[in-house]
Amino acid sequence: MAAGDLEVLTALDTAKTQWYHFTAIVVAGMGFFTDAYDLFCISLVTKLLGRIYYTVEGSATPGTLPPHVSASVNGVAFVGTLSGQLFFGWLGDKLGRKKVYGMTLMLMVLCSVASGLSFGHTPASVMATLCFFRFWLGFGIGGDYPLSATIMSEYANKKTRGAFIAAVFAMQGFGIMAGGLVAIVVSASFKARFPAPAYAVDPAGSTPPQADFVWRIILMLGAMPAALTYYWRTKMPETARYTALVAKNAKQAAADMSKVLQVEISAGAPEEDAAAAAATAPAPASASFGLFSGEFLRRHGLHLLGTSSTWFLLDIAFYSQNLFQKDIFSAVGWIPKAATMNALEELFSIARAQSLIALCGTVPGYWFTVALIDVLGRFAIQVTGFLMMTVFMLGLAVPYEHWTTPGHHIGFIVMYGLTFFFANFGPNATTFIVPAEIFPARLRSTCHGISAASGKLGAIVGSFGFLYLAQNRDPAKTDHGYPAGIGVRNSLFLLAGCNLLGLAFTFLVPESKGKSLEEMSGENDEAAAAAATPNYNNRTVPV
Repeated sequence: MAAGDLEVLTALDTAKTQWYHFTAIVVAGMGFFTDAYDLFCISLVTKLLGRIYYTVEGSATPGTLPPHVSASVNGVAFVGTLSGQLFFGWLGDKLGRKKVYGMTLMLMVLCSVASGLSFGHTPASVMATLCFFRFWLGFGIGGDYPLSATIMSEYANKKTRGAFIAAVFAMQGFGIMAGGLVAIVVSASFKARFPAPAYAVDPAGSTPPQADFVWRIILMLGAMPAALTYYWRTKMPETARYTALVAKNAKQAAADMSKVLQVEISAGAPEEDAAAAAATAPAPASASFGLFSGEFLRRHGLHLLGTSSTWFLLDIAFYSQNLFQKDIFSAVGWIPKAATMNALEELFSIARAQSLIALCGTVPGYWFTVALIDVLGRFAIQVTGFLMMTVFMLGLAVPYEHWTTPGHHIGFIVMYGLTFFFANFGPNATTFIVPAEIFPARLRSTCHGISAASGKLGAIVGSFGFLYLAQNRDPAKTDHGYPAGIGVRNSLFLLAGCNLLGLAFTFLVPESKGKSLEEMSGENDEAAAAAATPNYNNRTVPV
């Protein structure tokens, strides 16, 4: 009996959308809400950290984080995320999705709180403890990527699977926006309670002592959404596909899904016998290949290259934009010069700008994907997204001098917002969805983790590299402590090139719209091959 012939899998593929599907979206989505909040809110508070811990007495400009400190604070969570994606992706295939799922959430909650409690008597010790806790925060966040995508794909029906996985990922948009809104509320509250002059008027007085609480509160609040959903995450049953295809327990899979889908799924003798036969039969090598086998390379090697390379190239562009967007806003005049504001006013201005971009460009893009992915397909959305990102980045870069002259700033912001829209109504969503659909169940979480880790490697390139590359070409105009770079304009040209390469590598990834997971992964063929192999161990010897 082929994998697709197991009644529990057929029931999952054909099940109508039910309340449990939405519950799973919310429970898994809150993890991504927290992921996005934690990973992006650090870009909001780096200017404030510079003013608090690295102000140089007598300087004409407020303090900023030294280059190596800024790179570490911004990038260390990505290193942790990359590690967590690989480790928990592998563990999710070895132990099961459910057993690992609660671990990642609890790690996120604890380390979000610990990040805000970073301690020390010197700036170096505070930054060191902050980086330590943010690494482990990233480690927990990393585990959420392969596990949430795999769990949602294995619960969903084949008709709306793309929309369900996209809806989980779309919670990132709300997390990004929430990070900005929390920063706005907290900074405005402290600004009203503890007024301070601009840096140019009183450098020492422009950063009130209470500002040290502001960044800590912003970081710690990232723990709340995850903590609120921990109970429901631990109550989710193991996915039927893992139980039936990897653990080889079709009866338990049918029982679990009968409860959550509120339908009667038979686990009668024919199905049990077929599952038992599949478990005891010596499957041919082609039906039990591992990740590092020639058979995997033949069947899925190009697929894994496609999912990994497109995610890597996308994240170079996507994360570099988020991490230096506050500098772009300053360059085009949307945020006043730092010396004309106090510390809390600067945080408020940066948070307002990021929230507007999230509201107008980021969040709509995610939900356009949710609405259209099962209509247009993954391939069309990803190709269109990469193409439009290339077009809009070139539209920013070619006439860059025009956009930075007075009177044209709004046009720049609109173009910049559209690149985010087509990132999210495009490869930022599809690179997350497709790896959860095209690989075998026994390797699905691992392969998604590898693809996601490739993306985070791209994020590291963006977050570290563009801190330097986006610096002004004139050494006299760079941020304090940074060497001259290639400037924002040339950086945008590089990012456009990354998007064009991502478009090319998209052609290695198959379309999965409307197909079952077993059809995409080839597990139907594997099961049929196993069933066709004589089981000599159980053969009756004539007397």
